[in-house]
Amino acid sequence: MSAQVTPSQSVPVLRNSAVRVTNGVNQGDPIMTADELLHDDIYGLVEDDSQHRLAITFDAARDGFTVAKDTEIGTPGADLAIDCAITLMSTDSSTCEILVLVEVENNEIAEIYLVPLAQLQPNLDYTLVGIDETAGAKRMSELACVSFTRGTMITMASGAQKPIEELHIGDRVLTRDDGAQEIRWIGQSTMRAVGSFAPICIKSGTLNNAGDLIVSPDHRLFIYQRDDALGAGRSEVLVKARLLVNGTTVIQQDGGFVDYFQLLFDSHQIIYAEGIAAESFLIDPHTRPALPEKLDEALDRVLPTHSESAHREFEVTEKLLSEDAAETLRRASTR
Repeated sequence: MSAQVTPSQSVPVLRNSAVRVTNGVNQGDPIMTADELLHDDIYGLVEDDSQHRLAITFDAARDGFTVAKDTEIGTPGADLAIDCAITLMSTDSSTCEILVLVEVENNEIAEIYLVPLAQLQPNLDYTLVGIDETAGAKRMSELACVSFTRGTMITMASGAQKPIEELHIGDRVLTRDDGAQEIRWIGQSTMRAVGSFAPICIKSGTLNNAGDLIVSPDHRLFIYQRDDALGAGRSEVLVKARLLVNGTTVIQQDGGFVDYFQLLFDSHQIIYAEGIAAESFLIDPHTRPALPEKLDEALDRVLPTHSESAHREFEVTEKLLSEDAAETLRRASTR
């Protein structure tokens, strides 16, 4: 990997003090690391603590995750470890999985953050029924994957439009930079579409897209501005879908479940979905655990250098975006 630091991933977190044991051996204690947790302790959301965005990056020089500079919570540059995934069961028999992240300073725990994969409800009891110290990295990688949803129309090398769920390994897809490219791997997962993890719907026409484009929150869209309306210093920009939410033409679809699909090529590509440009799956330390354990030998050869073409120089930050960035970008791309 040529870059020492990968692009940051942003995840919504709670402070661990927001969820405490209300009945059990660890009465009054917040969720801690796996070695301190006990099955059958009953937890509750005891603090009105809103979620915060924790920005995470992988520092190759330190061979580990750190808190990124653009974070809302935590100490930028501090080491960050994925401790475990726990499962809580509520009194109505529904389950909620939570990832436990640990910020480390001087080899000591500085902070513990929780990534709830389903919304926790106040005034509801949750029993700790599962502690998994091996699943955390995989679950985090699934959150980091850029994904399209079922029904998304992908532009093939022939110019034909094809639903993503009908694609196969070896199919040739049109890319912006490298013409026709073969799909090397297709990932598929079903996740709860809740809270900050719910998919983003960019309604038809918002960015000159032919149909509704529904993608994972951190999926980056590639937009060519005829003039630099954002002040990014370049005409070509990549913008995360969640940063375009305006409540009208770009919304977050909260509720139920969502089928996510990932398309992997020999290198990171810009492809066309619903007629507009969006990125393909990028392999880096965030997303590598999401891949199957046994990979085709030809695919495995490209993985070490896959992130070298991450188009990271095109990404714009939230501070450059206006209140309705989607409309600004639509106008800038059609003038």
